[in-house]
Amino acid sequence: MYEPRTYRHWIKGTGLACYSVTVKETDLQVCTCRELHKEAVSVVRRCRKEIERYISAHPAFLTSLEPLPLDGTAPAIVQEMMRAGQAAGVGPMASVAGAVAEAVGRELLALSPEVIIENGGDIFISSLKTRHTGIYAGKSPFSGKIALEIKPDDTPAGICTSSGTVGHSLSFGRADAVIVLAASTALADAAATAICNRVKEEDNIERELDHLQEIEGLSGAVIIMGKRIGVRGAVKLVPC
Repeated sequence: MYEPRTYRHWIKGTGLACYSVTVKETDLQVCTCRELHKEAVSVVRRCRKEIERYISAHPAFLTSLEPLPLDGTAPAIVQEMMRAGQAAGVGPMASVAGAVAEAVGRELLALSPEVIIENGGDIFISSLKTRHTGIYAGKSPFSGKIALEIKPDDTPAGICTSSGTVGHSLSFGRADAVIVLAASTALADAAATAICNRVKEEDNIERELDHLQEIEGLSGAVIIMGKRIGVRGAVKLVPC
């Protein structure tokens, strides 16, 4: 089911050319120094083909909610998703949006010194200037009121969001938003999913922030549930 990307105006791509790239179910917002639509479409198609072919031969890759063993013969993007799932304790498809965003972003960096890729709320960013990324947290009073400040030295990076109350993605939790920052966008995606599954009430927030620190490779996180917010790690929040 298609869901309008109503939050996309909160991703600040000021000074960049921003445009949509859609291939089947994959719907990206791409911001680059010049329009690279054709090049982005080519990368998305290749990523999808590699993932779809692997699923065809290994159906468990699509359905598993648990980590799968690393397959050294798999395409690079599939291996990245497997590693992310193992680190976060979730199935590999929990990281697919982040993995695709980073794969596209890193290829476009050869053609544009600045790249921002958003894929269903999961972001790969490499910037030469400080950027603000607004936080969408459904009906929480924090939604649209605060943003993450991302400095150039902290990029390339992944900024991924999972929600138990927004969107149609599978979630076992009730957090309005779990935002995770990491050098790997696939890992940030998998970790956000894992923690969001575990946040079922406001009293869980601090415990789950502690749990995030046990996942190697993460740089920071924000958990929002209703009127409560918890922050951990290298995170700077600013007003929108």
